[in-house]
Amino acid sequence: MGFFDKLKSGLSKTKTSFDDKINGVFSTFRKVDEELLEELEEALIMSDIGMDTSLEIISRLRNRIKRENIKDAEEVKNCLREEMKNILEVCDNSLKLETTPSVILVIGVNRSSEKQHQ
Repeated sequence: MGFFDKLKSGLSKTKTSFDDKINGVFSTFRKVDEELLEELEEALIMSDIGMDTSLEIISRLRNRIKRENIKDAEEVKNCLREEMKNILEVCDNSLKLETTPSVILVIGVNRSSEKQHQ
């Protein structure tokens, strides 16, 4: 298996894990309340989104729910998707490869190896 195949496989596992966590929260909660937002925040953090980014997403989502008076969990899910997309669009994701040679550092966490070492 080549490098890019391994990368695609790893990203696929991450996406599936993320989807499972978020969908699990929405399958448990039908009422839009602070408890739902806390569970979503925890799911984002546990999905390796990062503490600061997770807090920012939930803060934006909380404000939007209040501003738009959202009562439906499915609508919250759509808003969550939009808020995450908005944060990703703001990032400068361009590669700066003007120098020669250029170095690209890829960092990841292999959870299965964490469990083996515990």
